[in-house]
Amino acid sequence: MGIKTESFGQTRDGQAVSLVTMTNGKGLCAEVTNYGATLVAMRVPDRNGKSADITLGFDNIEPYIRGCPYFGATVGRYANRIGKARFVLEGIEYKLAANNGPNHLHGGKKGFDKVVWKIEHAEADAKRAILKMSYLSKDGEEGYPGNLKCRVTYTLTADNELKLGYEATTDKTTIVNLTNHSYWNLAGQGNGDILAHELMLNADRYTPVDEGLIPTGEIRAVEGSPMDFTKPMAIGSRIDEVAGGYDHNYVLASGGGALALAARVYEPISGRVMEIFTTEPGVQFYTGNFLDGSITGKAGKVYRKHYGFCLETQHFPDSPNKGEFPSVVLRPGEKYVTVTVHKFYAK
Repeated sequence: MGIKTESFGQTRDGQAVSLVTMTNGKGLCAEVTNYGATLVAMRVPDRNGKSADITLGFDNIEPYIRGCPYFGATVGRYANRIGKARFVLEGIEYKLAANNGPNHLHGGKKGFDKVVWKIEHAEADAKRAILKMSYLSKDGEEGYPGNLKCRVTYTLTADNELKLGYEATTDKTTIVNLTNHSYWNLAGQGNGDILAHELMLNADRYTPVDEGLIPTGEIRAVEGSPMDFTKPMAIGSRIDEVAGGYDHNYVLASGGGALALAARVYEPISGRVMEIFTTEPGVQFYTGNFLDGSITGKAGKVYRKHYGFCLETQHFPDSPNKGEFPSVVLRPGEKYVTVTVHKFYAK
C-alpha cells in the first residue's frame, strides 16, 4: 500500500489544494483532492490486467472550480433535491437556494463540493491507505441550521475496495444527507457510452418523481417496468422507455442501517465489475442524461450523453418534506454515520 500528497493548484482566493494518491499494489489507484473531497481518478485493471481510469473528471483543479456536474465530489449538506427549496423543522421554515429550477440541489450554490476540506490524516500500512478530511459547515450556510462538523474518510484496501465513510455532528437540530457523486464508466473514462454495462440493483421499489424530479411520495414496485434491475440488465436495454433517462432513487431491499449489497455493475468488454455495499436506505441511479459533449475531461476525452453513470448511496430526495420517508434529521448529541464500499474485480 502506498500514499503520497502533492499540490493540485489553488482556489481563486489563494487556498492551496492537494491531490492525494493511494495505491494498493494490486493495480488499484485512487486519486482524491481536498477540493470538494473529490475522487479525481480511480484506476482499476481489466481481465487482462490492463489498468484504466474509470471515473469522469479533470487533470487539474481549474475545471472543478469553474463548475462541473459534480464529477467525483462529496455533495451536501443535503445530497439530491429538496422540493421548492424549503423545509420545516421543529416548526421553523428554512429557505434554501433554488439552484435547480424552483428546487434545491446538492447543497445549494456553494455546497460541500465547492469548498476546501482540511486534510486531517493520510497514511498507509500493509492493509490499507487512508485519507481523512473534515469541514465545518457553519450555522446558516446555504440556509441550513446548525454548525455541522463533517468528516469524510477514503480508504483503499488490499482487498481491492474503496471505502467511503461519512460522519457529522451538530449543535442545532438540522438535516444531513451526504454522498459521493462519481460518474463511472468501467470501460474507461471517455471511452464511449455506458449503455452496454449490465446493472443489478438490489431494490424492488423506487420513488416516482414529478416533472421537476421531486419524489411524489409514492413508493412503487419496479416489477414489470423499465425500472426493474433486480436481475442484471443492460442499462440501455429499456432507457428509451424512461423519459429523459434514468435519474431515480431506488429503495434498497436492505432498508439501510447495516452494510449490504446495493448494486453490481459489469462491463462485458473489459470484464470489470464494481459492487457497491452501503448502510444507506437508497441509491440514486443516474445515466449522465445532461452530458452533451460540451465538457472535455481527462486526457482530452469529450464527455457525451450517457458517457457515465452514477450510483449515489443516500437517503431519499426531498425527505425533509416527506414524513413517510426515512428521517434525515440530526440532533445535538447524535452522530451521523454512514459507510459505502466499492469493491472491484474482473471476470
